[in-house]
Amino acid sequence: MSTHPLPLDGITVVAIEQAVAAPFATRQLADLGARVIKIERPDGGDFARGYDTAARGLASHFVWCNRGKESLAIDLKDPRGLAVVRRLVADADVFVQNLAQGAAARLGLDATTLCAAHPRLVAVDISGYGADGPYAHKRAYDMLVQCEAGLVSVTGTPGQPVKAGVPAADIAAAMYAFSGVLAALLRRATTGLGGPVEISMLEALTEWMGHPLHHRMHGGETPARAGLAHPVIAPYDAFETADGEHLLLSVQNDREWRRLAEQVLGRPELADDPDFATNTARTAHRERTDAVVAEVLATLTTQEALAELDAAGVACARLNTVADVAAHPQLAARDRWREVESPVGPLRAMLPPITLPGGAEPRMGAVPALGEHTEALLRAAGMTDEQTSELRRDGVIA
Repeated sequence: MSTHPLPLDGITVVAIEQAVAAPFATRQLADLGARVIKIERPDGGDFARGYDTAARGLASHFVWCNRGKESLAIDLKDPRGLAVVRRLVADADVFVQNLAQGAAARLGLDATTLCAAHPRLVAVDISGYGADGPYAHKRAYDMLVQCEAGLVSVTGTPGQPVKAGVPAADIAAAMYAFSGVLAALLRRATTGLGGPVEISMLEALTEWMGHPLHHRMHGGETPARAGLAHPVIAPYDAFETADGEHLLLSVQNDREWRRLAEQVLGRPELADDPDFATNTARTAHRERTDAVVAEVLATLTTQEALAELDAAGVACARLNTVADVAAHPQLAARDRWREVESPVGPLRAMLPPITLPGGAEPRMGAVPALGEHTEALLRAAGMTDEQTSELRRDGVIA
């Protein structure tokens, strides 16, 4: 039985990208079969290459976001370097950039300019705050945008706001850029025209703020920071078990509360007690509600508690560490781990979450060394060995 090809086979992407937002977006495209040509500075490349050395000498951010790409290290400030990139863009299907606001426009590589010259091109501008408005030229690193979007204000404990432990603003922008490219390619398939795609980190993350934002805008109070608890649902928190671990329990409705009370807590009368029978009542009496649950779970090991809660149909989860996730039995059972080649040898990586049954497996290509594909790409662009040697001598390429 033949398998379907990867959906983006035959699509070429050129990306002038750095950090996380654009690289993570284009990595999704590469996984689905696109050829991604990553444009980097000759003097060090994407600055995410230098974030750390945790991945056997490579930066963990870079390994995560850049597999399956070809690295062209070239100086865009040199007219010869810029001409090469423009030649590559002319033959591409998609262009993505997340340079500082205004930098791409100065090079003539902003989405509007490129799409005017190449009507079939899908060109993506990713910025922190958008192309206009009073914040357009502010620096926009992930944590700054988390603060501006209000995520930090609703994350943490009552006494301490905290940022998300992953780059949420970058990831949000990346995934909207990814889906924006797919939508624009679909439109091109029916109209023949590509067009600009604009993504703002602030707008992407503000969309993710949907629940607290709509709660506040439409008459409610801003949901309070509650640590692992939920501001408007109880019981919904982490509880310590007899072996010193913590387990998160979540009762989403009154039917679940009845099952919890009867089958796990051994307190069937709490299902009809007016202080506990409804979520509104349980939230109003949160300390008492949590105390009842905590008292019982403290007598059970984590395995016992999980077994009883699962049997009762009550939602629960372990509070896993990052190491626990790397060894998660569900991911192992579903065969979600692969090895990706890199300059330091094979590195473990998870299959992309988009699964296409009956299709080819995602193309998890190698993590490129800086400038690894420079000469091959220049040769394909029509440059002679003499011209390439001249560019290398002058420091235009690496």
